Amino acid sequence: MAEGESREEDYRRRERRRERSKMRNSSGEECGGRAGAKEIDENEYRRMLIVGHRLPLIAIPPRRRGHGGDGGGDGDEQQQQQQQEGWKFSWDEDSLLLQLKAGLPKEMEVMYIGCLKVEVESMEEQEQVATTLLQNFNCVPAFLPPDVRTRFYHGFCKQTLWPLFHYLLPLSSPPPAPDHLHHHQDHGSYGSGYDGGGSGGGGGGLRFNRSFWQAYVSVNKIFADKVMEVISPDDDYVWIHDYHLMLLPTFLRKRFNKVRLGYFLHTPFPSSEIYRTLPVRDEILKALLNADLIGFHTFDYARHFLSCCSRMLGLAYESKRGYIGLEYYGRMVGIKILPVGIHMGQLKLGLQLPATKWHIRELQAEFEGKTVLLGMDDMDIFKGIGLKLLAFEQLLLLHSRWRGRVMLLQIVNPARGQGKDVEELQNEADVIAQRINGRFGSEGYEPVVLVQRHVPFHERIAYYTVAECCVVTAVRDGMNLIPYEYIACREGRSQWDDDASSVGPNPEPTKKKSMLIVSEFIGCSPSLSGAIRVNPWNIEAVAEAMNLAITLPDSEQHTRHEKHFQFVSTHDVAYWARSFIGDLQRTCKGHARQRCYGIGFGLGFRVIALDPDFRRLRTDLIASVYKKSSSRAILLDYNGTIIPQATTINDPTPSSEVLSVLNTLCSDPKNFVVIISGQSRNVLEDCFSSCERLGLAAEHGYFYRWHRDSEWVRCRRQRGYWDTSSAVNFEWKQVVEPVMEKYTESTDGSYIERKESAIVWHYHDADPDFGLWQAKELLDHLESVLVSQPVTVKRGAHIVEVKPQGVSKGVVVEELLAMMSLKSVSPDFVLCIGDDRSDQDMFETISTSMAQSRSAELFACTVRQKPSKAKYYLDDVTEVIRLLQGLAAASDPAAAAAAVHCLASSSSNPTLETLHV
Repeated sequence: MAEGESREEDYRRRERRRERSKMRNSSGEECGGRAGAKEIDENEYRRMLIVGHRLPLIAIPPRRRGHGGDGGGDGDEQQQQQQQEGWKFSWDEDSLLLQLKAGLPKEMEVMYIGCLKVEVESMEEQEQVATTLLQNFNCVPAFLPPDVRTRFYHGFCKQTLWPLFHYLLPLSSPPPAPDHLHHHQDHGSYGSGYDGGGSGGGGGGLRFNRSFWQAYVSVNKIFADKVMEVISPDDDYVWIHDYHLMLLPTFLRKRFNKVRLGYFLHTPFPSSEIYRTLPVRDEILKALLNADLIGFHTFDYARHFLSCCSRMLGLAYESKRGYIGLEYYGRMVGIKILPVGIHMGQLKLGLQLPATKWHIRELQAEFEGKTVLLGMDDMDIFKGIGLKLLAFEQLLLLHSRWRGRVMLLQIVNPARGQGKDVEELQNEADVIAQRINGRFGSEGYEPVVLVQRHVPFHERIAYYTVAECCVVTAVRDGMNLIPYEYIACREGRSQWDDDASSVGPNPEPTKKKSMLIVSEFIGCSPSLSGAIRVNPWNIEAVAEAMNLAITLPDSEQHTRHEKHFQFVSTHDVAYWARSFIGDLQRTCKGHARQRCYGIGFGLGFRVIALDPDFRRLRTDLIASVYKKSSSRAILLDYNGTIIPQATTINDPTPSSEVLSVLNTLCSDPKNFVVIISGQSRNVLEDCFSSCERLGLAAEHGYFYRWHRDSEWVRCRRQRGYWDTSSAVNFEWKQVVEPVMEKYTESTDGSYIERKESAIVWHYHDADPDFGLWQAKELLDHLESVLVSQPVTVKRGAHIVEVKPQGVSKGVVVEELLAMMSLKSVSPDFVLCIGDDRSDQDMFETISTSMAQSRSAELFACTVRQKPSKAKYYLDDVTEVIRLLQGLAAASDPAAAAAAVHCLASSSSNPTLETLHV
């Protein structure tokens, strides 16, 4: 009953929102509002579903009371009611998912979907909690079975994805059973504001565990079901966060093909050499590509993702007008690069808290006369806490003047996982700190202060405020926001300098300054141009960076602080959210006009998106037009059209099925069938020696003949007259071959194909990135040395080709149509099928030539979904053969047999070999 009421209330809420939107739109139209105001209103009132592993809530469960009273049923029911009423919920102000609302329009309704940080045991309790959260917080909780939750979070997330994404290879064996994974409640990361960090409990970097992976899939399905319960696919946007839900885009796209879906990864994305070790690498990549927009903190993370898509899925990205995108089955998947920011308003309010003011004064008095270096990290194997302590020890060894004057205040947030690695980290930090304090400490001076506990928000701000320098030495981190928070708090420090003593000698009360030492391996490093960037593994370099930060003049510190604060204050979390949503709206703008359908099973599911004018070529449609026509031209590409592309590398011979259907089509006197290929004429002669009436055009139309017994002819633009005796100058080959041989020697997997009219450099089997790089270099090299030669240098799909000018498939099609028109047999039916870039010339020529003929029917068809000048498509070679078989069946077998006999006994009838005379 409660669930039905909540759904009804949610429906009424959406209806009220739509009514307000209509009223606002009509009011704007009546008042003659600005152009585009209606569009702003529509976007303003769309609902945003924010999906993350954790809800941005703090949940306090009820206290468990003992069973007392008379033990009757009424007493038990009353006790249960008291328990359920004891649940207390409040917003988690540190949660990034809550903070990003600052960048959304105030009128936009926001709904959260995720898990609570505490377990809700009974089904009755879960229903009560779900109703409360939906009504009071607009949150939809996902409840996971305990065993599934353990294998999902502490298993696959923390022991597979988290280590791998931080460049820790799975070198150790899996545990015998997942019993060692203990459920715990984490406190959140101060540096990230989001539940994304922490080492797994059990060492991290374990080998792939199929049970963990199955739990990961199951949890993503549970989240998908929760989204489907509340989504309005025509109105809502969905924004998914972080690596816990990387499969969710596939499950949502499978249910709603046109859902507006964004995804943001808050961790690093590893290089392809690391990511390729994951056994389920393809499944995760394909799932992410079912989103409309994929966000990363830095260009490096995006570059690694694009490299993985290129190497493992064969997808190439394109950049246009500042936007990066991947075309995936007709859909353009956008790539967003933007680091997340901090919530400036929250920090400003925190600086005004009485507890913050009191704690700042306490710290200023405690550390008076000393320069404070601050470290604030989670107890995590990737945070480099031990490296930081060793660097500070080196500082005191090399620069003795700082002994007694400089101290390191290291805040260590409690570990999220439990295991041997966490214990070793804690022991290492304690041992190093004790060694430093024992060697360099004195009365009233403790060089290293370790604070190993949960630090409240106001206390964290106080530590930021009194520190002269913030040191972050993480060996790998996604988007560490500690430097941003430090800069913002240091900006507000001057108000305390008027009331309290400043830390360090010779204070300047109104001077705003700060210094940052950041690892070059964290996400915020590229945006902090004034920080001292270090390699945390280089202990001596980090020590010297600390010395530089302390000794830098105040004016230089002030200049760097101003530069940093300008960026941090303008690129806050609100800016980040607005920018991402703006790009998501732009990417999804064309959804309404696309025709979409899904293909594939399970995690291999994807959506084919088609332009409304781009449709599948149906056999029944073309067969009816085929029967009514009296003169037909059928033009077919070879590789990738009537035989698979991969087959042509080792064996270009067509199957007997293909030869049979071609012979049947050629036997119809109304048909002119021509194969137009990039293959050499010798290869085509051998492949189609059994097809007597078949026309062939070799090397993209440089040579052609109209049937088997005729002579090969060069295309018109390569000869002055209609003869075959003109000599052609191929001296340019002597220049091209040495250049290509040089690139072949230095590029493994490449080779040279020598044709009569052209030379082609292939790099299909080379390293994708290096091959593409070499291809670009080769293209520039050849264009420079052949500038005065009558040739064309082109780069195609994994090839660089040099061929004579004026040679293309479009040219040979022009000659065919012109000659047919000259003999008064102009076609009223043209079928043209091709699969690659060279066939676009064919499509363009035919469209232009047939535009003047109103009675002619043109069917230009490409193989597979891709941008094309053709208006039709077929999925693969099998569909092409099936289409040709349908046309062959539509021909009259008796008429075809009679035509063959007539053509053999008489030479008076116009035949193809006479057309070029």
